[in-house]
Formats: sequence, C-alpha cells, structure tokens
Amino acid sequence: MTNITDTILSFIFRTTEPIRPWHRLPFIPAIAAVIGHRVNLRKNNLIDTEREPPKINPPEDFDIMGARTYDGTFNDLAHPWMGMAGARFGRNVPLEESFAETDSLFEPNPREISNKLLKRTEFVPVPHLNVIAAAWIQFMLHDWVNHGAPSTKKHHIIPAINDDDWQLKDMKVGHTKADDNISPLDMGKPKTYRNEQTHWWDASQLYGASKARNHQLRTPPGKNKITDDGKLWLDENGHLPPDVQNNKKSTAELSGFNQSWWTGLSVLHTLFAREHNAVVDRLKIEYPNAEGEWLFQKARLVIAALIAKIHTVEWTPALMDSAKGRMLMRGNYWGLRGERYFNTFGRASESEIVSGIPGSPQDHHTAPFSMTEEFGAAYRLHSLIPDQYEFRRLSTNELVETANLHEISNDGARQLYTKISFCDAVYSLGISHPGALTLHNYPETLRNLRTNPHDPKSLIDLAAVDILRDRERGIPRFKKFRQLIGMRAPKKFSDITDNVEWQKQLKEIYGTVDKVDFLIGTLAESVSKNGMPYRFGFSDTVFRLFIVMASRRLKSDRFYTDDFRPEVYTQVGYDWVLNNGMFDVLERHCPELKSVLRNRRNAFFPFEKAE
Repeated sequence: MTNITDTILSFIFRTTEPIRPWHRLPFIPAIAAVIGHRVNLRKNNLIDTEREPPKINPPEDFDIMGARTYDGTFNDLAHPWMGMAGARFGRNVPLEESFAETDSLFEPNPREISNKLLKRTEFVPVPHLNVIAAAWIQFMLHDWVNHGAPSTKKHHIIPAINDDDWQLKDMKVGHTKADDNISPLDMGKPKTYRNEQTHWWDASQLYGASKARNHQLRTPPGKNKITDDGKLWLDENGHLPPDVQNNKKSTAELSGFNQSWWTGLSVLHTLFAREHNAVVDRLKIEYPNAEGEWLFQKARLVIAALIAKIHTVEWTPALMDSAKGRMLMRGNYWGLRGERYFNTFGRASESEIVSGIPGSPQDHHTAPFSMTEEFGAAYRLHSLIPDQYEFRRLSTNELVETANLHEISNDGARQLYTKISFCDAVYSLGISHPGALTLHNYPETLRNLRTNPHDPKSLIDLAAVDILRDRERGIPRFKKFRQLIGMRAPKKFSDITDNVEWQKQLKEIYGTVDKVDFLIGTLAESVSKNGMPYRFGFSDTVFRLFIVMASRRLKSDRFYTDDFRPEVYTQVGYDWVLNNGMFDVLERHCPELKSVLRNRRNAFFPFEKAE
C-alpha cells in the first residue's frame, strides 16, 4: 500500500512542478505535491559517503537500549557507527556534482558579493517573528552540524577588491578541516568532511558529544566527579556557569556546544538546562529510589524529544506561517489524523502520513542516516540576526540597555545578567524582530567579526566566508542545485527574482544565471511569486531540502520511531513530551511571562509588550 501511495504522490509532484510550484496550487494538491517531492528526494537525493565504517564496541556499563549514548553510537543497533560524532557528512546531490570548486573558487570574488549583494544597508525585519526564533535555529544547528575549527596550516586567500574598506586587505581563511581517514575506495571521489557533533537530533548542544564533555556539565567546581542527582550544573542563580577548562576561562558559558556564543544562545541553553532539571525533579517523585545516572539519561531523552517536537510543530510553522505550511509540518509530527486524535486514541496506523512520524517504524530509506553538506548550506540563515538590541524590564517595559551584537557576544552574554534578569532578557528578545532572509540584509557585525576577540588580525567577513565555504565543500550553484533536486531551473535572472534592481545587480556580479551561488539565489528569490511561499521566512528552494531532511531527522532515529514509547521514556517522560510545548517551558521558568504570552498563538511570534 505504501509503495502505491508513494508512486501516486511522486506522479502528482512530477506532473504539477513544471506547471507551477506547489504553494500556488489549491490546498489538497499542494500538500500532495510536497509529499510527492519528499518521496522523490528520499529515492534520489540521499547519498552515503561513509565507505568503510568503523567497528564500534558497546560502551561499558551503559544501557544502549534505553538511553542515548554520549557520542551518538548505537542509535541504529545494526549499524552502531551511524550518526556518531566523527561520522562523515552525507550529500543530497550526486557525488559527481559535489566536487569542490578550484579554478572558480574566487569567481566572482566573495568579498565583492558580500559588499554588493549581502551588506545590510537598512535593517529589514520580519514583523510576525521574534528574535527567539532567530536564536532557536542557531541553537538547533549546533546540535546537528560542526565542521570543527578551520585548518591553521592551509589557507584560502580571498583577494582584495578595488575601493574596498576592508581593514586587512586580503582575507585569510583556513581551509575546512578535511577527512584524513581515507581509503582506496575514496580515490576519485569528492573530498569528504566529518561532523564533530553527533548527527542525531539528541540535544548534543546541551549535553555534549563525548562522555568527557558531558561529565564536565555535571561536575560542580571543586569536585572531581559528577553529581549523583541527575541534574545539569547551574549556579546559585540558575545560570550556566562560566566555561573553565584546564584552568583557562572561556568567553562563553558552560554547555555542550558553546561556540559563537551570544545572549540568544545563552537564553535557550539556560532555559533547557533548567527544563532538564525540572524533568529530573518530576522523575524523582515517581521513582524515588532511582540512581542519578538513570534520572539523567531519561531526562535527556525527554528534553531531546521535546526540543524536536517544538521545532517541528511550533518553530517551523512560525517560519512557514500559512495554512499549507502549518499543515505540512504539524502533519509531519501528528499525521493527517491530527494532534487531538493522537492524544485521545494513539496511533491509527503505522503510516507516517496518517499518524505522523513519532512512533512509526524506523526507516533510513536509501542511505544510512547523516547530516549532509547541502543541509548545512541551506541553514546559512545569518540574516535573521539583528545588529542592534534593546533590553527592557519585563515588569514595566523600561529600557535598561542598548547594545550591538558584539557587546552581547561571548562573555558579554553573561555580563548582561548583572544588569537585567534572565526573564528580562527572554522578554526583550521576545518583543524584538529578526531580520528577513533577503539580499542586502546580512548583519554588519558578522561582516566585521573577530574570530578571536583579542586578536585584531583575526577579522573576517562571515558573509564572504559563507560563499567561500559552499564552493569549497562542493555545494552546486543555485541553478544546478535546483535541477538536481527536481525543481525548475532558472533560465534568466527574472526567473530568480521579481525585483528589477536585484536582477541588474545579479547580472553585474555574475554575468550568467549559471554562476549564481546557492546562498545568493535563495536570498534573491525571497522577492518572487514562485520563490517565496506566502508568509514563509525562507525560500522555496531551501524548503524543498528541508522537506526530506526535517522528516529524516525523526524517521531515522530509533528514539523517535520504534522506541518512542513509555517503556523507554517512562510514562512520566512520554507524557511530558506529549503535553508540553514552548509556552510551557517559558512559563515554567519565567512565570512572570504569562501576561505577555496569554494572547499569542505561537511562542516564536512577538510577545505582547508589558504595560
């Protein structure tokens, strides 16, 4: 039955796509077309790069059946290496189309593209979203993708351009750290890279991707072993402590993954560390004799699943705020039967279309599970981040502090809490707007970013680096990418964007449509009747890739499919996932937010302003 359904849906997509994009179809055909596209993507666009997987032994004294391992091993019991920290990134395009660019690596010059197509001249906000939504996706990405620190021995030199105000002229950028564990089977294949995070949706940004890092998060100062209460370590004020390693103080707070730290990340990491501890407290009531390690691992299962649920049924529908978009994403989780039916009667079928992915049978489809290079490229959403911030009192809306992104980054995030409370910070981000994902809206603070706050020579233009990284890692250019995932390819610049001025700028920089970079094309099509669905926060091209990867993060994971059940999570933990959402998390740890959330439909929409 599933094969017949897939064949029909695939046919609907192939039939409608040449005529008009899915979002311009009536409601039911639109939903069918998107699901049909996912069928085709699962069949044609999941490419494995792990040719000689390592042999992994089970960890000692660890319940691999009932808990997530620290490094992501043994999620798939038959292939324990799958999705582990250190596993290769996969691909969404054929390998022969994913070779790194060499002769065209600097054509057009990434710095020129940054200056003429990305530079924020005037902040363009998204009025129906708040800045917590912008911080959230960075919070998520740090769970999924980490290429590691760039090489210090091999560098790209982005040439200076005429009339540039760049302080250091040529820009020195370390190569992405390539996989050095290659075999004869890799000969003639594109270069591969390894993920330093786990590939799974396991909240590794909170819990770390190794046993050593995880235990740091649970070891109070002056102690030499983890606490036995199952909780994450917070200070006496409920904040994450400073990250101190080898007697050297980091510029960030202590968490599983704390790079690119700023107030938005600090708020979310702190919020869910508190939520973890709240789950532990609830489990202790039901299981008073349980050991701390058991409590910790069960709470981690719950927090990871709750985060995945919030992202699927709250964050993504906020970014896709149309009837079609909301139906697609909520259907991904609850199925066509819907949330009310699931909560009342449970699953009606094993079908993910009928009853959603959680609790359905695990399926990797045509390749072992992994995050992909193209997925990482699609999540270059830096334009969401504002340059300037206002911080206000929740009780009165009184302005207390104004700051730019540099000032609330690294240790500036923790210092902010000496001026306002944690809940004031949440409120301030909740009433502020993120930037729109369009051309000419890339944050200036990120175009002038010091990778080392104390070294003036570490200055980079992150917008230029984004362009360079896609070319270096073999991300096809925009036109080719659309062809490779079954979309209509643009033939002229007006096929990308309806903005006549942008068409001229693209032609001036690129000359031909074939050369337009993936990132630039996705930002340019934000102004296009075919390229940006109604009330969507990101482009249709980006959405097409999310269709397959958003489902895959759930469908491949044993703890969201076969083992998403009370016997694994405990009944208390399972109910916690089903009965809670972002509103509950916010109000549990900042009860004073209730008054500004009461009339909101989605926690990622702007909060009401305090009176």
